[in-house]
Amino acid sequence: MKAAVLVFPGSNCDRDLAMAFRNAGAEVTMVWHKDSALPEGVDVVGIPGGFSFGDYLRCGAIAARSPITRAVIEHTARGGYALGVCNGFQVLTETGVLPGALMRNAGLKFVCRPVPLTVETADSAFTAGYAKGQQIAIPVAHHDGNYVADADLVARLRAEDRIAFTYAEPINGATADIAGILSENRRVLGLMPHPERAAEPAHGNTDGAALFRSLLGALVPA
Repeated sequence: MKAAVLVFPGSNCDRDLAMAFRNAGAEVTMVWHKDSALPEGVDVVGIPGGFSFGDYLRCGAIAARSPITRAVIEHTARGGYALGVCNGFQVLTETGVLPGALMRNAGLKFVCRPVPLTVETADSAFTAGYAKGQQIAIPVAHHDGNYVADADLVARLRAEDRIAFTYAEPINGATADIAGILSENRRVLGLMPHPERAAEPAHGNTDGAALFRSLLGALVPA
């Protein structure tokens, strides 16, 4: 599997994400935001957490208009895989690749701790390594992680089995406690929790590693 991890000014989880991909067996290339094309033959694009462009204007809004992001939009339109974590999820909603919006946490406080998640679907390359209904612990670190969607969108996400993860307890006021969602073709995942921070024993928790192993297994030819 060939993975590309984007780097914006203010990214601070790009190397963590790259390491999680490498530990799962991927060949990883770091891609600067001013580049206009992804590396040849890329299977999956990782959009990392952090504070791209200092979160000016809106979280992810400026990064969504970077040259490389246009290439990501084209990549996903062709059926390519993409994983947006935290700020990366915000970027994906700002581009319209994923629906909904990420707003200020309901408690108006930065939340930074491991939280319990419920796996809502195992029917995707990202979640096939889990069981539906399984509870896992993944760290969060965000101030604007409150996923907002109207009733029609939530109903559609549920009907299409596109809610990947929910918070098992209230965290940030997110609509229906949604922590992560899939695109219509199930090849793009955006989530606020950080699976790359729970991907090896040194982290004290490896619940996030299954996401990267599962994705690798889906993309590597038999």
